[in-house]
Amino acid sequence: MFNPAITCCYLYPITKYGYPPPAEETGRHLEEMKALGFRSVELEGIREEHLLKVYEQRCVLREQIQALDLLVPYFCIVLPGLSAADAATREHNLRLFEKGCEIARLLGAHGVLDNAPLPPYQFPDDIPVARHYDADVLHAAFLPRNLDWKKYWNDLAQTYRAACDIASEHDLTYQMHPCLGVLCATAGDFLRFYDTVGRDNLRFTFDTANQFVQKENLALSLRRLAGHVDYIHLSDNRGIRLEHLAPGDGAIAWEPFFETLDVIGFDGHFGLDIGGDESDIADIDAAYRQAARWLADRWHSTANKEAQ
Repeated sequence: MFNPAITCCYLYPITKYGYPPPAEETGRHLEEMKALGFRSVELEGIREEHLLKVYEQRCVLREQIQALDLLVPYFCIVLPGLSAADAATREHNLRLFEKGCEIARLLGAHGVLDNAPLPPYQFPDDIPVARHYDADVLHAAFLPRNLDWKKYWNDLAQTYRAACDIASEHDLTYQMHPCLGVLCATAGDFLRFYDTVGRDNLRFTFDTANQFVQKENLALSLRRLAGHVDYIHLSDNRGIRLEHLAPGDGAIAWEPFFETLDVIGFDGHFGLDIGGDESDIADIDAAYRQAARWLADRWHSTANKEAQ
C-alpha cells in the first residue's frame, strides 16, 4: 500500500467513467482506488446535481470509507457559479458550498477545493460542463456589456470571504485550484487574490501540469507560495497544450521541483492527477501505480519517511 500522503485524485474515475462520473457509483470508485494500492483518495461534488447526489450518500460513504480504511484529505466542490456576476447566483452557490463543507467534515477532510474563480464570462449556451476551459472555449466567451469590474471584484472578494468563513466553521481550508482562464491561474494571481480576500484559510493547490503549460517556473512559484501550499496536484506535461501525464512522460524538470519542496519545508499531501480525455494514457491503472512508486522514490520529506 502507498504512503497515505500520496492521494489518488478524482481524475482517476473521471478518466474511466466520464465527467462527472455517476455519483451513485461513488462506492465502486472508492473500491477501485483502494484496489490500486491507495490509502488516501480524493472525492468530488461537481455542480449542483452531482454534489447533491453525493450529499444524499454522505453517511453511507463515510461508513464505506471507514470500512475500506481510507482517508479523504480533500473534497472538491466544483461550483463555477460562486464567481457569477449576479448576487442571487452567488448566494445560491454559497448554500451549495456549505453542503459540500458538511460532506468534507463528515469524511474527515482537511480542506475543500474548487477551481479558482472564473470571470463572469457569458457563453453561447451556459458555462460548459467541463473540467477545464481550453483556449477555443474561452475565445467564444464574452463579458456582459454592463459589467462594472471594480464592483464585481469587490463582490467576488466578499463571496470568497464568506466561503472561507463557512469552510473555517467546519475546520477546513479552502483550496484554489489553478487552470487556464481563471482569476488565480498563477502564483502571482493567487497572492493578489489572497491579499484581497484576507482569510488565512484560503490556500493554493499547486498543480504542476496546469502551471507548467502556462509557462510558470515551478521552483520560483513554489518559493513565492511558501506557506500557502499544503496540497499539490502532480502530473507531467510537455509544455505545448493541456495534458495530465504520468510523471516522467512530459518535459517538467523534476529535480529542482523536489529540491524546492525541501527548501520551503513542504509537508503536505500530493494528489496524483493523471488522465482525462486530453491525455493519451493507454493503461490508467498502471499509470497511477507507477506514479505512486515514482513519487515515493523521490519525495524525501520527514513526513514521507515517517509514513513509510
